[in-house]
Amino acid sequence: MINGQENRRALIEGNAALIVIDIQKSSFYEEDDGSIASMPDYSKRMAKTRIAIDKARDVGIPVIFIQEIHRANLVDFGRELDGDEDIHLLDCDEGTDVDEAVLGYRPGVDYVVPKRRYSAFYGTDLEILLKGLKVNTLLLTGGLTDVCVHFTFVDGHQGDYFCRTIEDCVAGSGQDAHNAALTSMEYLQHGGVRSLVDVLAAMDAVKTR
Repeated sequence: MINGQENRRALIEGNAALIVIDIQKSSFYEEDDGSIASMPDYSKRMAKTRIAIDKARDVGIPVIFIQEIHRANLVDFGRELDGDEDIHLLDCDEGTDVDEAVLGYRPGVDYVVPKRRYSAFYGTDLEILLKGLKVNTLLLTGGLTDVCVHFTFVDGHQGDYFCRTIEDCVAGSGQDAHNAALTSMEYLQHGGVRSLVDVLAAMDAVKTR
């Protein structure tokens, strides 16, 4: 609140980029390997990101795939295995690859940013890429809502980006954790959590600008 008024900005301020966080081949495996807990409709929510990807390409918004990937000798996991998560997304596993079939990822054409930690900003070149693309607004999809999406939102917020999480296209480790993360994001930026319908409409407006 500023002077008692809600501080709500436009959904897309300036130039936008669609940030697809950790939607990889293993996101669509029929049998969960049990390494990370997730909401029952996790894969369906991840698949809906394809709608946002297609629209972004249609209107000229860059699509950036964030790929969580760890070395097979586990040297870069750090404290990540001290909590609920087990070993996952190793560089020797096919499931770690960015999905081409479901998301329409185009190798050699789309942007891919590998990461070793939860936030897409930590230890990566995402910031350099965003500056080069002159991006102001981050449209976030992927998982987990309460982990990698949340921490990327927070770091984006602290870097003065306008952050918009597409609620239909993210999923958490559980419903309560998912809801709590979205509430936290909305606390940081009013209008920071938006529906896919609203985001698609905002993208269309970009095309007509």
